[in-house]
Amino acid sequence: MKKVIYPGSFDPITNGHLNIIKRAAQIFDEVVVAVGNNPDKNTLFSDKERVELIKKSVFDIKNVSVTEYSGLTANFIKSQGTNLIIRGTRDSRDFVFEKEIANLNSLLDNQIETLLIFANKDYELISSSMVKEIIRFDGDVSKFVPKPVLSALKVKVKHEKNKEIY
Repeated sequence: MKKVIYPGSFDPITNGHLNIIKRAAQIFDEVVVAVGNNPDKNTLFSDKERVELIKKSVFDIKNVSVTEYSGLTANFIKSQGTNLIIRGTRDSRDFVFEKEIANLNSLLDNQIETLLIFANKDYELISSSMVKEIIRFDGDVSKFVPKPVLSALKVKVKHEKNKEIY
């Protein structure tokens, strides 16, 4: 049985992430979406909120589970009883970044293998950062995120704007 981990911050999960998850689920017996806790990142959603949003977005994919983790990804991978990481890449900048992270993980544990799935052309311009920027300026992100995320984003951004007023 082949198990793969898809680590990331997923703040928030986008349709691009979801596309990678669905494609990985067709290749591997088990896909674990691992929400990383990075205290240096200023996230819109808490770790628990991101986990819940992903669970709501993948509920119909039977071989996908969602969890959170902290610490080194290499250590988490080992704790999961696998050596496989899946990552999505949209462009040459992503590729270089992912290559550097893959090499670093390999230096930490030479058994770790990172596999890249290239973004579907429909999603190659989507990033969590872009989604947050668009919605903060009242743009429509409905085609970029799953429905549960769209609802949560609207609530979060409205709350943010209300805080700015006071």
